[in-house]
Amino acid sequence: MASVAAVEGAAAVLRSVLSRAQQAAARSGRAPESVRVVAVSKTKPVGVIRGVYDAGHRCFGENYVQELIDKAPQLPEDIEWHFIGNLQSNKAKALLAGVPNLDMVESVDDEKALASCRKEVCDELGIPEEQCELSMGMSADFEQAIEMGSTNVRVGSTIFGAREYPKN
Repeated sequence: MASVAAVEGAAAVLRSVLSRAQQAAARSGRAPESVRVVAVSKTKPVGVIRGVYDAGHRCFGENYVQELIDKAPQLPEDIEWHFIGNLQSNKAKALLAGVPNLDMVESVDDEKALASCRKEVCDELGIPEEQCELSMGMSADFEQAIEMGSTNVRVGSTIFGAREYPKN
């Protein structure tokens, strides 16, 4: 069970992160709504995630299939789940079946390459740049990533605190 302090702390930090993301978007001449903050909740208890949800956030990310399959049914159905890990083909069916509100599967190997070739990719696909989502940036550099054009930033440890892995 998540402590009240952990839940309240995560919700307060979320508000700060969202404000910083909006300011970074404004500095780069973009609308604040052009940036999605994915609250990466890996290894965190459902109670803490629920506290951030109750603070108004709806976009969360996990990077382990089983963890996402376990958490999703315990949380509201209007959450937009992002799978941010490397999805193995043998786990894709389980992920899709276990998380009906899965919104996106992300896998970014080289953020610098993505940032430098966004225009070329959009031109090649024949889509306007504003419709091309660019996912880069994490807790330490999300503001810089937004200023460089990212439309999707993943912020975990800043919101939820350091990850807690089970001790073997």
